[in-house]
Amino acid sequence: MYLAPLNYDRYFKKVFSDERIAKRFLEDFLNVTIEEIVRLPEQHRVTDDAAPIEFDYRCKIEGSYIIIDMQQWYKPDIVQRFYLYHALNTGLQAEQLPKERILVEKSLQAGKKMIDYRALEPVLTLVWLVSETFHLSEEYLAYTMLPELIAEFLRNDRLWQNENVKTLLAERQRVLEIAQNGTKSLDFLPKNRLIFLFQKNMVKSAQTLPRYKAWFRFAEKSRNTANEELDFQEFRGDEIFEEMIRRLNKGILTTEDISYIDREEEMRAEVERWEMGYYEVGVVDGRKEGIKEGRTQTMIEMVRRMARKGKTSAEIADLTELSIAEIEQILALSLNVS
Repeated sequence: MYLAPLNYDRYFKKVFSDERIAKRFLEDFLNVTIEEIVRLPEQHRVTDDAAPIEFDYRCKIEGSYIIIDMQQWYKPDIVQRFYLYHALNTGLQAEQLPKERILVEKSLQAGKKMIDYRALEPVLTLVWLVSETFHLSEEYLAYTMLPELIAEFLRNDRLWQNENVKTLLAERQRVLEIAQNGTKSLDFLPKNRLIFLFQKNMVKSAQTLPRYKAWFRFAEKSRNTANEELDFQEFRGDEIFEEMIRRLNKGILTTEDISYIDREEEMRAEVERWEMGYYEVGVVDGRKEGIKEGRTQTMIEMVRRMARKGKTSAEIADLTELSIAEIEQILALSLNVS
C-alpha cells in the first residue's frame, strides 16, 4: 500500500482538515470561486436527550452553509439519516441569528427583541457515497424544495398526451411563474440542496471531465489497499493533490494508523459476510414462499444487492441455485421498476 484510503473516515478528515483542500473540492464540484471558507464545529447535541451527531466536515462559504459526509457502508437508514443532517444544517444557524427590536408602543418607545430569520442562509449537504448508487447511473442526484405543482405537471398524463403543443407550453409557463416567484423570499427554498454523490458511477466513465471527477478517481485508487505510487501519476504536479498524497502516504502513518486500516478492512469483510448471509437467508425464505412468475420481492432484492456488489450472473447463480436466465430476468425487471 502506497496511500491510505481517502474513503476511510479518519483519512478523509485528515485530508479535509486542510482548508485549501476542502475549498478546492467545493470549487471543483460547485464550479464556483470561493473567497473565504470557515470551518465550523462538527459534533452537536441538538437536545439534552438526543445522542450527539457528528458530521465529517462542516463549513461556511459566502452565501451557504455546507456539510460533506462520507458514507462507506450500505445502511438502510441512509435517506432519513442525511435528511436529518440536511435539516440540522439549517437549524444550527439558529445559534448565530441576530435579533431585531420591534416597537410595541411608539409613545413609550418600548420594544421587543425578536429573532430575524431573514438572516438564514441556504445550505448544501453533500453525501459522498462510496458504493451505493440508488440503482441510478447518474454521477450525482440533487434534491431541492420546489412547489408540488412541478411534480403534478410532470405526472399529468392527460396533459402530455394532448396533441395541442400550445396547451402544454401554456401550462409550463404557469408552473414556471409559480416556481420562480420570489415574493417574501420564497426563492430561498430551492436554494437549499441535498446532494448524493456516487463514487461508483463517477469512476465508470473514461472521461476525465468535469474536473470534480478527479477526486473520485483518486479516492477509488486509494481504496485499493494494494495501490502503488504509479497509480497516482495523473495527480502529480497539482498542488492540492500533491498535499493529499503527502497526508495519506504510508511512510508517515503510525502503527496505530495501520491497525486502523486493518480494522476497517476487517469490518468491510464482516459487512460483506453479513450481507451474504442475509442474501442466503432471503433465498431460503424466498424458496419456502415459492418463486412465482416475476419472482418474489425478497428474491428480487437479494439478486439486485448481489449485482450491486459486483457479482456476475454466474456467481449469483452459484449462490442462489437460480438459472442465469432467471437471474437476468430478475435484473431486467428491476431495471424496468427503477
